[in-house]
Amino acid sequence: MRILFAEDERDLNRIVTQKLTSDGYSVDSCLDGREALDALACTEYDAVILDVMMPGADGYAVLRALRNAGKKTPVLFLTARDSIEDRVKGLDAGANDYLVKPFSFEELTARIRAMTRVSHGHATSELYVGDLVMDCAARRVTRGGREISLSAKEYALLEYLMHNQGIVLSREKIEDHIWNYDYEGGTNVVDVYISYLRRKIDSGQEVKLIQTVRGQGYVLREGSKS
Repeated sequence: MRILFAEDERDLNRIVTQKLTSDGYSVDSCLDGREALDALACTEYDAVILDVMMPGADGYAVLRALRNAGKKTPVLFLTARDSIEDRVKGLDAGANDYLVKPFSFEELTARIRAMTRVSHGHATSELYVGDLVMDCAARRVTRGGREISLSAKEYALLEYLMHNQGIVLSREKIEDHIWNYDYEGGTNVVDVYISYLRRKIDSGQEVKLIQTVRGQGYVLREGSKS
């Protein structure tokens, strides 16, 4: 998933960005509200994490602009203010969740999973396509009961495909969600990682789950036998 993280404390911004990236998230980070507004104006995100008090525009202003644009992207507020009034204000402003500093990284990622699970219409942290199962909380993938080892980027790609099972995703759409602005790799990066996943997910299987739709992109669905 692609996440926008806006936080003006440089050390916290750097540490959280690094940890989210190591977990396989594609993260665009910024240090003030104006940068966050610019990023939101040109990119679709799966989740947004906003510090409440930022220069340029505070978290409330950024959230207000997002909601006024008709976007329902899940938003988590980060703040040092822990009063009930502050929490109520953030939630009433349209935030999906509220996390008080200091916080544990494990709680942050759990809240991200919970927000995005609701936005995708999933009741639990497990995703299914045929006998392929992804446990997002444990970051564990199995097919037919056999555990599959994936790199962080392979996991992120598979998670995106599973959230959009049955939907044909173009290479451009996949690249926009899995890689951030800093990526400087080759133009065939999506094809390369799809081939990695196919070897791990579909190799030796009668039913191929990852399918190519010529001229359009890729789709994860049941029903294609070799």
